Amino acid sequence: MELHLYEQIYVSIVQEIKEGRLKEGDRVSSEKELAEKFGVSRITSKKALEKLADSGVIKRIQGKGSYVSDGIIGEQQEPKHYSEVKTTLVPEDDKRLIGFIIPNFSDEFGLQLLRSMEKRSAEHNYQLIIKRTCGDRDEEKRAIDLFIGLGIKGLIVTPIHGQHYNSELLRLVLDRFPIVLVDRYLKGIPVCSVYTDNKKAAMDLTRHLISKGHKKIAFLSPPEENTSTLEERLLGYTFAFTQEGMNLNKDYVLTNLKGTLPMNINGTAIESDKETVKHFLKQNPDVKAFVASEFLIATMLAQVIHSMGKSLEEFEIVCFDSLNDHLGQPIFTHIKQDENQMGELAVDMLISQLHGTAVPELNIIEHRMVVKNNR
Repeated sequence: MELHLYEQIYVSIVQEIKEGRLKEGDRVSSEKELAEKFGVSRITSKKALEKLADSGVIKRIQGKGSYVSDGIIGEQQEPKHYSEVKTTLVPEDDKRLIGFIIPNFSDEFGLQLLRSMEKRSAEHNYQLIIKRTCGDRDEEKRAIDLFIGLGIKGLIVTPIHGQHYNSELLRLVLDRFPIVLVDRYLKGIPVCSVYTDNKKAAMDLTRHLISKGHKKIAFLSPPEENTSTLEERLLGYTFAFTQEGMNLNKDYVLTNLKGTLPMNINGTAIESDKETVKHFLKQNPDVKAFVASEFLIATMLAQVIHSMGKSLEEFEIVCFDSLNDHLGQPIFTHIKQDENQMGELAVDMLISQLHGTAVPELNIIEHRMVVKNNR
C-alpha cells in the first residue's frame, strides 16, 4: 500500500537516524524546511513531526525546534536501537475539529449555510470552527495555517474571488488532506465540491425575463474570471439567448463591478460602481431588464434607478439570493439556493473522507426560482 506523504517523511527521518546521519540531540529539520525539501505543505510536514514525537523518536521544544530523543541510542551512542523504532503511526489524537473558511456571509447568503454546517458537524460529534477572510488571499493563507495549528481533521472552504488559486489550498488538495469546497469549485482541480448549478440557475432567470417579453437584458456582476460561481452565471445568461434564438449584445454585459466583493464591501468601490451603472442606464435607456449575479448588486442597481428619478416599476430586476421585504415578500424575483442541503452535504462529504471513504468530486444542489408577486 502506498504511503501517505507524511508517512514518507516519517520513514525518511527514522531511516536517517538508523543510518547515523542524525544522532541523539541533533536538530531535525523544521516544518518549513521539510515542506520545502519534500515539496509538500506545512500541514503535511507538521503531521510527520507530530507522529515522530508521539512515537518517541524526537522531542519538540516550543520555540526551539525538534531534536532526536535521548535515551534511545544508549550509553554507547550507537544508532542500533533505532532499528526497534516502529514506523507504524500512532492513532489520531482526540481533537475532533473541522474548519470552515469563507470570504464573508450575510443574511441573503451564507448565514443559513453556516448554521446548517454547524448543526451537521455536531451531529457527527465534531466541532466546527470558522474564519472569515474578507476576500483577502493572504488572510485565507493565514486562516489555513491557523486551523492546521489547531489540529483540524478536515477543512471546508469557500475560496475567494480571484484570478489565481491559493497555492496553500492547492497544496492541501495534492496532499490528499480531507477538504470540501462549498458554493464553488476549482476547474481542473480534483477536489470534492458542493454547489448550485449556477449555469442552469442563470438560464432560468434570463429565460424568465425573455418570457415576459424583454429582448434587451443586461447582466451585472463582479469580475468573473476564475470564480466558478460567476463564470457559470454569465454562461447561463449567454446560453439563454442562444436557446431562444436571440442575439446577445455584449455591450449589455457589465462584469467590472467590484464594490460588492468582500474586500471592498465597506470601501469607496461601491460609489464607482454606481457611476458605472448610471452611465450605462443613460447610454442604454431602452434596457429595462437586468440579471444581477448577486443580491447586493441588484439593490445597488435599484438605488441608482431611484437616484435618477426613475420609477422602479419601469424595470425588472432578477438576481440570486434575495431577501424579503417587511411584509415577507421577496424584493426581487430570484434564485433561492438550498443552503441547508448545501451545508449538510458539505459536512457529510468531509466526514466520509475522514473515514477513508471515496467521495464524488462534483455535487450539485438543486435550486428553485422564487417569482416576485407584483402587487
